Amino acid sequence: MKTNLLGIDVGGTKCAVIYGIDTDGNLEIADKVRFDTTDVNTTLARIIDELKAMCSRHGLDASNTKGVGISCGGPLDSRLGVVMSPPNLPGWDNVPIVKMVEDATGIKAVLQNDANACALAEWKYGAGRGTRNMVFLTFGTGLGAGLVLDGKLYSGTNDNAGELGHIRLSEFGPVGYGKAGSVEGFASGGGIAQLAASAVKEKLMMGQKVSWCPDGNLAGITAKTVAEAAKAGDELAIGIYRTSATYLGKALAMVIDMLNPEVIAIGSIFVRAEELIRPFMQAAIDRDALPGAAAVCKVKPAELGEAIGDIAALSLAAAI
Repeated sequence: MKTNLLGIDVGGTKCAVIYGIDTDGNLEIADKVRFDTTDVNTTLARIIDELKAMCSRHGLDASNTKGVGISCGGPLDSRLGVVMSPPNLPGWDNVPIVKMVEDATGIKAVLQNDANACALAEWKYGAGRGTRNMVFLTFGTGLGAGLVLDGKLYSGTNDNAGELGHIRLSEFGPVGYGKAGSVEGFASGGGIAQLAASAVKEKLMMGQKVSWCPDGNLAGITAKTVAEAAKAGDELAIGIYRTSATYLGKALAMVIDMLNPEVIAIGSIFVRAEELIRPFMQAAIDRDALPGAAAVCKVKPAELGEAIGDIAALSLAAAI
């Protein structure tokens, strides 16, 4: 059976309008238009225009299209369909985007934050396929999370469920999510860069050189820089990933004990540097998590890669 789906992926620098066809659980991207995110009014007008044009091109309407999924950074109100001043979208203050889309197309629309939408995508079409309970972690620049529990996306009372990155693991440590020692502080690209800058500064103050930071430019260190050095065998870089991965494992042990998921899917940095992260992460899980819950939970790399933004928006439409 074929199901027509429409998606809107709203990002801080780019937006996309997507048409997908689900055929018995297999998703094909049939059409996509991508454009810059500019000021709020111009961008909203472009979203609506491109959506209407796509419907016209493919003969899509309420009679043959399941829905329009809208994925956007929070905060937002998924029940009211309103975007509420996301930090990466200046001027998007109380934007009733669901009503705007429904009025323009006549097709039912739904709004979710991007981490939740990505969780749904990995659950339906990626690493969590076939499970009932799955947790998804972004592990990119920051650490976002989404929960699928008992076969349904769980967003909480007011769309704040799954904010694992905000949990404090230590009184001291790298800052993430505005909180020192948070999960995001330890397990994100920004957090790894902070850990590395601190470690390199210590070496430099002792008169020692660091081969992967020869000019002493701490601001230029990235998680990728550290990963490349670690993969080449640099002990300092390996130690930085050991710290990040150990704290990630501590956080995952909490998730395993609390939610008892079948799969935890982790994207971005975990996908690219799994060999550096998994041993230390797993050791922390083995030490801290309930054995029975840990035994039934697989920690897996996310599978959807660069396509996840498109698939996330379409997955919201599929779940209507």
